[in-house]
Amino acid sequence: MGYRYVFGPVFSGRIGRSLGLDLLGSRVCSMDCVYCEVGKTDRLTGERAVYVPAADILNELENWKQEGHELPEVITLGGLGEPTLNVEMPEIIRGIKELFPSMDVAVLTNATTMTDPEVRRELKEADVVLPSMDSLVASEFRAINRPCKGVDPTEIAKALIEFRKEFNGKIFLEVLLSGGYNDSDENLSLMKDFCAELAPDRIDVVTLSRPGTLEKAGPVDTETLGRWKKVLDAAPCKDRDCGPDTGAKKRSGAETPAHVQGDGSHAIDRIQASIMRRPQTAQQLSGALVLPLERVEEVLAELEKSGRLHVRQTGNDIYYDCRLDDES
Repeated sequence: MGYRYVFGPVFSGRIGRSLGLDLLGSRVCSMDCVYCEVGKTDRLTGERAVYVPAADILNELENWKQEGHELPEVITLGGLGEPTLNVEMPEIIRGIKELFPSMDVAVLTNATTMTDPEVRRELKEADVVLPSMDSLVASEFRAINRPCKGVDPTEIAKALIEFRKEFNGKIFLEVLLSGGYNDSDENLSLMKDFCAELAPDRIDVVTLSRPGTLEKAGPVDTETLGRWKKVLDAAPCKDRDCGPDTGAKKRSGAETPAHVQGDGSHAIDRIQASIMRRPQTAQQLSGALVLPLERVEEVLAELEKSGRLHVRQTGNDIYYDCRLDDES
């Protein structure tokens, strides 16, 4: 069946092979980051609401389970917008754990809503929380993250530190650097002190490797990235913006299980749903979705003919992303 809210799996250097759940259904977010890989935010808001009912998401997830796909390592709440804006997030987390009792639940978040104690209480039900914090310099924060009104980076930092005291799971912090936006010495000094106090389980300092919202938003140089990693004691570079997704390249073609190779028309829906939310190479799609590389390339060619496919080259890698229905 086609899915509206279940997508992937995709590979992540931080959490492994991850099945995604989209809690917004459209680009609804409290930020409009210049580097966002899903494109410009359509609705910039900090308002929490039932953007997608928990029942709809969990019904799709149950159908996905019944279809017999190879299980991922983790199920991640993310998608086209900020997942914590959905007030039914706790019900979704509990539903996931009922369907997959032994699987971890991760939440990708820009952390803006974590200034709300209720959101922090809800996030305690997850196993891994992956917040981002790109700058503690207010002017840089506004320039790179372009948040909705009233969002303050200092208050977010305080909320994250408070959450650290309450949370028994793991916190993986991500800092994404873009040249000229947030790579200042002032920000590095503030982030060093913040990371020391937060003491997350993992810190990832990354830079752009996939196309973002603004063409002028580019990566920092290798020297700058290395200096930040050293100062913040970042994790080894294995994540999506640090280099090739080696796991995806190991699993394609002949290594794909026979029952999945015959995926047929479902491959189009699965690939389209995945690249709508995250630009990926053909090799990455092949490994993450457990589809033969040849089939992935066929589907990408079909989507390109339809006019809905963006094809962009970054370095030696060719990334594919798909337009939403109202952009075709």
